[in-house]
Amino acid sequence: MQHLRHCQGLARVGLLGTQRAQLLKDVAPAVAACAGPLAGRWQRRGNSSNDQSGQAHSGFNPRWPHLLAGLVAGTGAVLAYGLRNSQSGQERIAIEPASQSSIEPVSQSSLPVYTQEEVSRHKNLDDGVWVTYKGGVYDITEFINMHPGGDKILLAAGGALEPFWALYAVHSQEHVLEILAEYKVGELNPEDRKRQQKVSDASDPYSTDPERHPALRINSAKPFNAEPPPQLLTDSYITPNALFFKRNHLPVPQVDPKTYKLEIEGLPKGSVSLSLHDLKTRFPKHTVTATLQCAGNRRSEMNSVKQVKGLNWGIAAISNATWSGARLRDVLLAAGYTPEVAAKARHVQFEGLDRDVTGTTYGASIPLVKAVSEFGDVLLAYEMNGEDLPPDHGYPVRAVVPGTVGARNVKWLGKIVVSEEESKSHWQQNDYKGFSPSTDWDTVDFKSAPAIQELPIQSAITTPAEGTSVDRSMEEVTVKGYAWSGGGREVVRVDVTVDGGKTWHIAQLQDSEKGQEGTAQTPPPPTGQAWAWKLFEATVPLPPEHQELEIMCKAVDNSYNTQPDTVAPIWNLRGVLSNAWHRVTVKINEDSEE
Repeated sequence: MQHLRHCQGLARVGLLGTQRAQLLKDVAPAVAACAGPLAGRWQRRGNSSNDQSGQAHSGFNPRWPHLLAGLVAGTGAVLAYGLRNSQSGQERIAIEPASQSSIEPVSQSSLPVYTQEEVSRHKNLDDGVWVTYKGGVYDITEFINMHPGGDKILLAAGGALEPFWALYAVHSQEHVLEILAEYKVGELNPEDRKRQQKVSDASDPYSTDPERHPALRINSAKPFNAEPPPQLLTDSYITPNALFFKRNHLPVPQVDPKTYKLEIEGLPKGSVSLSLHDLKTRFPKHTVTATLQCAGNRRSEMNSVKQVKGLNWGIAAISNATWSGARLRDVLLAAGYTPEVAAKARHVQFEGLDRDVTGTTYGASIPLVKAVSEFGDVLLAYEMNGEDLPPDHGYPVRAVVPGTVGARNVKWLGKIVVSEEESKSHWQQNDYKGFSPSTDWDTVDFKSAPAIQELPIQSAITTPAEGTSVDRSMEEVTVKGYAWSGGGREVVRVDVTVDGGKTWHIAQLQDSEKGQEGTAQTPPPPTGQAWAWKLFEATVPLPPEHQELEIMCKAVDNSYNTQPDTVAPIWNLRGVLSNAWHRVTVKINEDSEE
């Protein structure tokens, strides 16, 4: 019955095969490489149904020429124009004006009703790819290979489109809604449609945590820790707030901005209390673009050598944002800091407003010299990417310590203490420290190692993904990723190899949202203030006589620090500071005989 419903919905958009053939005749050579695999899937699916639905799944589709032209050209105009002109004579589902960004169902009874559980069974090309949007159910299997954004649309498979479409404004345009309307196969069960979230359990300290984007890959639900899919991470130089990796140690606190107070202690004038309004009006607003990285980024690679304790982070516990707020230096000077204070004090402690059930708060500290440096750019940030800090990222105020491990960038900041001593917090004293590969949990002495502050040089490949494949006919592979170094050291080179390191290809570096390195629009950062990552891209010829490739990358910073080649020598029991050459294995699809 499920399959019959599926076919019934698909049959509505069919056209005659002769029309499809004519439309494809002139463009077949140009699109054969891209369309071939898709045609095979449609033919296989068509053979399993009746003749009418078989036409809808055959190897031809009237939307192909224009969709693929839009994909290759990268322009929404080509895509929209082609689709509009290919729709004449087709049965169309009415839609509401684009400004309402919704689709009107044909009628409440003309299409079958599905539960979310039924929709969630359709997550791959074999079972069909279904999604929901504003109460409608859509089978987008045919559209996957034609999607201008590639297979990223599969991230929404079996679930709602809204959280993903919200990231890209193009999806609210009328022609996009018209495309989606053609794939409608049913309505979502009203109960599932109304359900926005689970009923909060008042006894659960995490019950008031904010909603998160469904694309995030969750490493821990309580406390919430998650990273974006690697293929989305480097789509943008500035990471969207919703996709910025989440690292929480405790429940997200509910902080009223009207009553918020930041306490400052340890200075000659005594304690000082500042409101959010004070921070915004009494101190100049300073903006810094800075990358934050968790100490455990790429921990999963250490787990592959030997099991460690900690969240199994992949390569995406790192993100880049533009932060705005008051300089910590300005605030400390106004609160009474003088050079004489530095004769005794050595540290600036941060204490968050997040706390566990015992009342213990998160805390950390940084060196005083970093906190008060004119060039340290440490912020008491209240904005992220031009908006108020999101709850997961420290609303209303957090510390942003550029070039320093994420653990010291304390969120929901409630107290600052200028002190002779480091923070006594567990996370400063008994965590986030590196040890010898020979140190185990029976012999470790956390007091013997310094707390991590600046992080080492880092790079990783986000495209292609591990286990994917490339076609031999393409003759080359494009490798993309990120590179960053702590302490304000600038990444000056990224090398990529596909032949085990015999030859290395120097990647292009992107150090702004629009420009490439060396352009007039992107002057190099001041020495010691390169706080943001660089995205890299290299197009590398496929080596002959290989059925499998191991792609590797390594970065170099302006102090000529580079990454170690393997994980084993830097393995440590907490799985931190994982920065060996990143490796991705992909298969090469040989050309099929005609």
